[in-house]
Amino acid sequence: MSLRLHNTLTRQEETFEPIDRNHVRFYVCGPTVYDYIHIGNARPIVVFDVLFRLLQRLYPRVSYVRNVTDVEDKIMERAQENGESIEILTQRTTAQFRDDIRHLNALPPTHEPRATAYIAQMQAIIVSLIAKGHAYEADGHVLFNVTSMADYGRLSGHSRDELVAGARVEVAPYKKDAADFVLWKPSTDEQPGWGSPWGRGRPGWHIECSAMSASLLGETFDIHGGGLDLIFPHHENEIAQSRCAYDTRLMAKYWMHNGYLLAHGEKMSKSLGNFFTVHELLQEFPGEAIRYLLLSAHYRQPLDFTKDGLKRARTTLDRLYQALRLAGAGERDHSDNAGVIEALGNDLNTPLALSVLHDAANRLNTASSAREKAKARADLLGGAAILGLLEQDPEAWFKWQPPQADAGMDDAAIDAVIAARLAARKAKNFAEADRIRDDLAAKGIQLEDGPKGTTWRRG
Repeated sequence: MSLRLHNTLTRQEETFEPIDRNHVRFYVCGPTVYDYIHIGNARPIVVFDVLFRLLQRLYPRVSYVRNVTDVEDKIMERAQENGESIEILTQRTTAQFRDDIRHLNALPPTHEPRATAYIAQMQAIIVSLIAKGHAYEADGHVLFNVTSMADYGRLSGHSRDELVAGARVEVAPYKKDAADFVLWKPSTDEQPGWGSPWGRGRPGWHIECSAMSASLLGETFDIHGGGLDLIFPHHENEIAQSRCAYDTRLMAKYWMHNGYLLAHGEKMSKSLGNFFTVHELLQEFPGEAIRYLLLSAHYRQPLDFTKDGLKRARTTLDRLYQALRLAGAGERDHSDNAGVIEALGNDLNTPLALSVLHDAANRLNTASSAREKAKARADLLGGAAILGLLEQDPEAWFKWQPPQADAGMDDAAIDAVIAARLAARKAKNFAEADRIRDDLAAKGIQLEDGPKGTTWRRG
């Protein structure tokens, strides 16, 4: 099958043709680790996890790099506020990040580099840029000379003047041009810093990703991804640094960007205070419901993310898990669902892929033979695996409860009460059986009677 992706660089959908068909390489900007990630940060994690899963099914080898930014001014400010060292802060928040996205069923990337491990590579790029006339030293800083690059602004589709007018650029007397951006800056004794030809200092944000991507994927690679907000200045500046340092026509062949998350119609952001952290949402909802909601809209479109939407996503997953539960135990046949792959091959059309899953669940519910049931079950599980869904046992899904919830009745106690209800029904004491059912419902435990007995779920 062919894979078509929307390329921000060319502003059109293109058939994906990897540089090396035996080894696809892609890079996605990861978190700056100073706090819990908000749900907007989670959208690219989930979107590009689906791309990773899809590419692994289409090509023999895939290298996926997602970095961790562990040196940045926000990190320094937060460490000072907390009264802790930068190292302790970034270790703790990196662990929090990994735990949160584990609950979203995100696979570990092939490589997860930390920026501070690539300082030497950053300095080597800067040395090359200075030697080629693309960068200059001024007042302890090293800056990229934007006017030295004829097609700067190609990714965002604006001229240098338009970009400067429409963006917040740092005004500094040592700049030759307002659009020039920092590659290296000086550090005080209290700030993290490394020795360099330009004095003790630390890297600018953009140079970090250029160094890590080139070191792990090569000077030119297949796909670079991230959120829409990174197109300018971050990705534009990455391209400038990398192409000018390595004298290449491209940094990445395809550029992919996911759309914004909205909260009740407004762009979700920390500055507006209308965001949720993944960590706080996981105290109320299963991670798989968060993932489902993030996949329910096409990745390039805005998505209104609300708690009501999460409740609907959980109910929808209930229906899928119920189809598996009623079908009974069986091997988790992960043979790929061709319909899901075809949908994702159309620029990661996850809403269409989800509709294919629901079709498989409907076929499973209405299957009239063991053969039809086995095929529908394999299609449901195989398609879900590509989307990172339905990875739990149905019973575990239905018995989930928030981690901080009052434990109330444990599973064994619930099973015992259900057994008492069954005994009451056998004795034709239907009033007692109804009382038990209503009592459990009041505690948030729903019973479902079927030909194979009674099952239950929380919520």
